[in-house]
Amino acid sequence: MSARVLVVDDIPANVKLLEARLSAEYFDVVTAVNGADALKICERAECDVVLLDVMMPDLDGFEVCRRLKANAATHHIPVVMVTALDQPSDRVKGLSAGADDFLTKPVSDLALIARVRSLARLKMMTDELRMRAVTSREIGIESPEGEAVADTGLQGKILIVDDRPASAERIHGFLQASHTVDIETDPNEALFHAAESNYDLIIVSLGLEKFDGLRLCSQVRSLERTRNVPILAIADAESGTRLVRGLEIGVNDYLTRPIDKNELMVRVRTQIRKKRYTERLRDNVQMSIEMAITDALTGLYNRRYMESHVGMLVEQAASRGKPLTVLVLDIDYFKSINDSWGHDAGDDVLREFALRIKKSIRGIDLACRYGGEEFVVVMPETDLAVAMMVAERLRRRIAGEPFAIQQGARSIEVTISIGIAALGRDEDAAKVFKRADQALYRAKRDGRNRVVPAAA
Repeated sequence: MSARVLVVDDIPANVKLLEARLSAEYFDVVTAVNGADALKICERAECDVVLLDVMMPDLDGFEVCRRLKANAATHHIPVVMVTALDQPSDRVKGLSAGADDFLTKPVSDLALIARVRSLARLKMMTDELRMRAVTSREIGIESPEGEAVADTGLQGKILIVDDRPASAERIHGFLQASHTVDIETDPNEALFHAAESNYDLIIVSLGLEKFDGLRLCSQVRSLERTRNVPILAIADAESGTRLVRGLEIGVNDYLTRPIDKNELMVRVRTQIRKKRYTERLRDNVQMSIEMAITDALTGLYNRRYMESHVGMLVEQAASRGKPLTVLVLDIDYFKSINDSWGHDAGDDVLREFALRIKKSIRGIDLACRYGGEEFVVVMPETDLAVAMMVAERLRRRIAGEPFAIQQGARSIEVTISIGIAALGRDEDAAKVFKRADQALYRAKRDGRNRVVPAAA
């Protein structure tokens, strides 16, 4: 995995040492000797992970980290503080500023490289989501960056997995004032518990007495429903090798015993903030996908989706020797509705018409708004006789129940015309659709408010 690491330190010897370590592991390295230059490099998106010294003359590392995390353009870049400061208060100060980790010199090469690899991997996953979310912004969906910067990481839902009750209760006591916290003392039940609930964080003790904590972490990471839930590992101070292994299999962060309450709280908040941010990115991507294939007014699939999907349905029907029928529907005299009652009333009719279509067809049927007041329903595994019955039932339902407009203040009569064509031998999607459209034209020509089958 190739990632670009920014090393920030005002002492050249320190920069050279870190550069040599990282280059030996095939990372690309860029350097900065002061905080101002580091901020500019990050703003230009020229790095994936920042290794940041604390003691610098212009802006210290704490302030650089705070500025990075307060900026919507750079808050997602992982920051690791690598410093000679070794007091718990310094560690908490760095983590509170937004650092993803705080490593005290001398740092073992193994631990440093494992941490950088882990954060780079997560950064690349986030970058992929961010790139996909660009489309969301272009079509008007609000970016989650502002919410991410403002998120406090509080009021999360946390699962503690620890088979030592005293240890679990101690962690619970630290967190319960700011979060909803559950305890699972049976590691065998923990995975099921995690999958059944929407947790923001899972805290796993690696010192489980009757179960391998790393195996549980691996299982959490491999299960689809828990794959994106961050894991915070709790380990004894001498468990360095196991912690490195944990980072390799997907553990997001770790703490060593004895647990410092303040450090635990800030690490928990950091992981919850990250999870919420990636969830917002995924939601935006999903929303953009839905907007790309659905009609905003009616909620039905749009013409683009229909044209790309109906061909596949036709091919499946032909290859399996199954029937397929296409209905083309048109609201009669729709222009007069807009002219008489206004476009808002026309939108009310279109929305209600779409709802009545949905209620009249099956889950496997494909309903689309083709354009304006014209709609298409594709019915797989349905012959012409059955489709005629469905269409006639829908026509009667439309004609027999007035449509409410103007927020229910008025109601108007609406009718529809429907043309139907069954898929013929050696016929493709374009041909069957054209025959259904021609049948619709005959229905309108012959007086509207009727269902007309296409000529064979």
